[in-house]
Amino acid sequence: MAPPRSNRPTQRDIAELAGVSITTVSHVVNGTRAVAPGTRAAVLSAVERTGYTGDAIARSLVTGGTRTIGVAISLLANPYFATLMRTVERAAAAAGYTVLLADTHDTAETEGAIVRALRARRVEGLLLTPAPGDGAVVGELVSVGTPTVLLDRVSTRGDVDQVGSENIQASSALTEHLAAHGHRRIGLISGTPGLATSDERILGHRLGLGRAGLPWDPDLLACGYSDSGRAARAFGTLLDAADPATAVVVSNDAMSVGVLHEARRRGIRIGTDVAVVGYDDPEWADLVDPPLTTMAQPVAEIGAQAVRLLLARIAEPDRAAETVRLAPQLRHRRSCGCAPTGDTAP
Repeated sequence: MAPPRSNRPTQRDIAELAGVSITTVSHVVNGTRAVAPGTRAAVLSAVERTGYTGDAIARSLVTGGTRTIGVAISLLANPYFATLMRTVERAAAAAGYTVLLADTHDTAETEGAIVRALRARRVEGLLLTPAPGDGAVVGELVSVGTPTVLLDRVSTRGDVDQVGSENIQASSALTEHLAAHGHRRIGLISGTPGLATSDERILGHRLGLGRAGLPWDPDLLACGYSDSGRAARAFGTLLDAADPATAVVVSNDAMSVGVLHEARRRGIRIGTDVAVVGYDDPEWADLVDPPLTTMAQPVAEIGAQAVRLLLARIAEPDRAAETVRLAPQLRHRRSCGCAPTGDTAP
């Protein structure tokens, strides 16, 4: 069949030329469903023969790439992710790529819709912070061969590239630091259940207690759900216990805000009445009084490594999957009740 003579070929023209349905053409153009290699090749051949350039997506099928990467991340869950996003954008721009950003709101349902939308835009690869309870989306991305890097929240999968901080030893170091200063009732305000980072930081906390010769007490674990308000209530629970916590580890900076608000509301002096250490290292950490001791994640390096892994996967789809863990640093200030001594590795 000769190529259609329309001045502006349509998807119907491509379907007729390739001998497939319009729906199949749509799936190939938008990347919304896996299509048999032979069928996909026929559609791409028809696109090229007709000169179909209805949009950037179609042009990318012929030219071989859009020079864009998608980022599906929860901007609401933690201010740390906004900082991480800036480092990703800079690293991508340096490599000549544009970033398409979408907020998953940290729900598996929204994440699935966002990932499908980004694939429909023909991004060349995806950076993803998996939502709690996620599994299907990552599995689908791997099965259809979309270059993907899991960012920050590292899973146990061995078939996908991943980059994030080391959490277990780092969390242990925070707990051990408090124990070394005489605390025996050390509480933990944990993040959203079901996240790898939450699980690892709880495990690290228990490890730190064991190393300090302290027993594990489930009454000293309170979930803050990665939310300021709920973390404030969790902090209150630890303080109001029959045998209250004298020191608290807070698992991210969003929850640290809630803890500081609750301490002010109660008239509690951080670093004197109760020791507090946090995770992440927000800009305000050394501006509050007393300055907040934190475990600072290497945000710039995490973002750069994530982009490096993604571009390597785009260039070499069959390369072995790689997991990168980066060590955070303890930023020792005064909220833990002692004089600052500088940065140390966990």
